[in-house]
Amino acid sequence: ITKSNRPDLCDFQCNEVFKLAKSLNSSPLDIGTKIINLLKEYPDFYKYFKDVTFVMPGFINITVSDYIINKTIRDMDEHYGIKKPENNLTYFLDYGGYNIAKPLHIGHLRPTIIGESIKRILKYKGYNVIADVHLGDIGLQMGQVIYGILEDKKSIEDIDIDYLNEVYPRISNLCKENTLEKAKCESITKDLQEGNLEYKVILDKIYEVSLEDIRKICDYLGVSFSLWQGEADALKYLPEVEAILNTKNLLYKSEGALVVDVKRDTDNKPMPPMMFKKSNGAYVYDSTDLATIYERYTKYNPDYIIYITDFRQNLHFEQVFRVSELMNLVPTSNLIHAYNGTINGSDGKPFKTRAGDAPKLKELFELVKNTFISLKESNKDMSSKDLDIITNAIIKFADLSNSRDKDYIFDIEKFSNVVGKTGPYILYTYLRINKVIENNSYKELGDFIYNEADRNLRMKILELPSAFEASLKEYKPNYIAEYIYNLCVEANNFYENNHINGLDDKAKLNDWLYILDLTNKIIKDMLSLLIIDIPSKM
Repeated sequence: ITKSNRPDLCDFQCNEVFKLAKSLNSSPLDIGTKIINLLKEYPDFYKYFKDVTFVMPGFINITVSDYIINKTIRDMDEHYGIKKPENNLTYFLDYGGYNIAKPLHIGHLRPTIIGESIKRILKYKGYNVIADVHLGDIGLQMGQVIYGILEDKKSIEDIDIDYLNEVYPRISNLCKENTLEKAKCESITKDLQEGNLEYKVILDKIYEVSLEDIRKICDYLGVSFSLWQGEADALKYLPEVEAILNTKNLLYKSEGALVVDVKRDTDNKPMPPMMFKKSNGAYVYDSTDLATIYERYTKYNPDYIIYITDFRQNLHFEQVFRVSELMNLVPTSNLIHAYNGTINGSDGKPFKTRAGDAPKLKELFELVKNTFISLKESNKDMSSKDLDIITNAIIKFADLSNSRDKDYIFDIEKFSNVVGKTGPYILYTYLRINKVIENNSYKELGDFIYNEADRNLRMKILELPSAFEASLKEYKPNYIAEYIYNLCVEANNFYENNHINGLDDKAKLNDWLYILDLTNKIIKDMLSLLIIDIPSKM
């Protein structure tokens, strides 16, 4: 039984008659008719069904009764029919992945809000969730920034976020042009990993300044983490991991570097070995991620670890996951890379500023906020708090309404509008309904449905569990975003066709207030899973 693809004809449909007829060596008409006749022998048939019909060449169309619609709505708990899990699983989420000393830009947006949304969805279901930001705090960029600080003879007291935002790209570009300078930065990185105290003091200051800036942006986005660990936290586990790899004879030398072969006979594309240690003895991103898996299973023993990063890291995670399995640490089926596509401009290429750079997140927030303000004169009079909430809604709904594994075009004016599939449209709908219900009260829902717009809204309410479970199963918040939008469409259609103010029919008024209040509760709770709050007005 599936949801009907022709809701104008029926609520649900069964397309299995063809299969049954073939297996029973009979005609679809005979089988379909028998099913319906047997069903109608059930004493309470008309209590649950308004109509069940057979349609040639082999479909059964099902329309449910008003009674069962209302009963199901009345029986909903605070989770709207979303069932608690049978197993008390623990999920460990790795998202954010910000590099210390580098400004957060638009490329960090998707993994941040997708990861936070997946975390909230898992928690809403009832699972245990641990979220780690996993900072990049020990890689080459740290060696480059420390090198720049030493070359500039910059005192530790004078290191601030503006200086960090300037020094990293300067030294990074220098390393691309000068192999000698790059070698110096690599040497600093290796010494830092091995515990050089002078570099550690500088790193601590960089960490302090950079982390303060990162936390401000996360707070603005409503994103939080259980753990604020980084690559550096995994360093102490690397000797243990290396010992396991040696015991299992998995490490071998290739051009002076230590690598692990991860190719399988079933691979139909190139699969290079995973590098564990460079020829100069320095550990790399692959090795620290492997050590981090070891640490997480040693300390927290999660059932699953989910990584939310850019799709360009697919190969990296495939290699690391396979080595983890070869170590008998954790099977690849328990390690999930929920990768994301890119945010593009109208030209279909990664979204950039007029200067050709990926905009910093602070710049993006201001751009979106100013665009929304410019759309309507009265928007200028809104409080800064409400403007920040709406800015968040514009950005997050635009992103989370798209499948996380696909690229999408970020059209600021389109996504800022109160018409269409946008954050402001959802917020406007909530506030519109709230004006109707805020000064009214209702009792238990009755057994009647009064017109088509009323029925459509009630049926849409009942679709929530399936939309939620789809998001949960695929780690894709877009199913919930799509559901919220369609719920709002039906709610606005209900509002246009049913006038509540001044309604004399008390039973009808009661039922409609009940349904509208339930609609708004669902909108608010599902928006919270998309990290979106409600403003006081629009």
